[in-house]
Amino acid sequence: MTGASGALGSAIVAAVREQGGTPFATDLKPDGSIDAAHDVTSEASWSEVCAEIDRRHGRLDGLVNNAGIIHVGNVETTDLAAFRNVMAVNVDGLFLGCKLTWPLLRRSAAASIVNVSSTGGLVGSADHVAYTASKGAVRILSKSVALHGARFDPVIRCNSLHPSLMAGNMADTIVAGIRNPALTAESVAAARNPMRRLALTSEVAGAAVFLLSSLSGFVTGSELVSDGGLTAI
Repeated sequence: MTGASGALGSAIVAAVREQGGTPFATDLKPDGSIDAAHDVTSEASWSEVCAEIDRRHGRLDGLVNNAGIIHVGNVETTDLAAFRNVMAVNVDGLFLGCKLTWPLLRRSAAASIVNVSSTGGLVGSADHVAYTASKGAVRILSKSVALHGARFDPVIRCNSLHPSLMAGNMADTIVAGIRNPALTAESVAAARNPMRRLALTSEVAGAAVFLLSSLSGFVTGSELVSDGGLTAI
């Protein structure tokens, strides 16, 4: 689990543990709940994490590529450095994760990769051009990884997960970009989401655990949307 210190990451770690799994949690800035410091944009850092997983467990049954960042800006205001930074974390980091954990995943009898995308990977946003571009890339990359993984016996499944706005730092950044001090993440969700609220991290974590588990054993190359009906509008 990358990005495990964040709101969603910590919720998925807790959900995996609750279901009897043994999570290995990483983040750029580790705290007491993190197993390893991890820069997902660094191939060397990924290699170190994989070596530690191998030492502790000998295999990897599930990979959750959750680490991600957001940038507020449209195609005119976003500079190339900011665009590349978002792509490095959200796409390069995910690619490296899928690639470098592959030997560990092959040792599992039922390996599953969950790549955390967003509703922004399904629809555009004028003011989040880098973020939506990166999350759209996550969606298609996941399908390509799934098709490759289906060639193996046992297969390595791969799916993308697309949540809508949840409480946390990313939601606060999005709302701050609207530049209306009267708005909160909760009020924005109440106005725009068909279910009139934010997604709960526990709900999205449950969706991730489903994709990791044998309950989704014939699900690969798919998008699981957890958005309260937002993309149905």
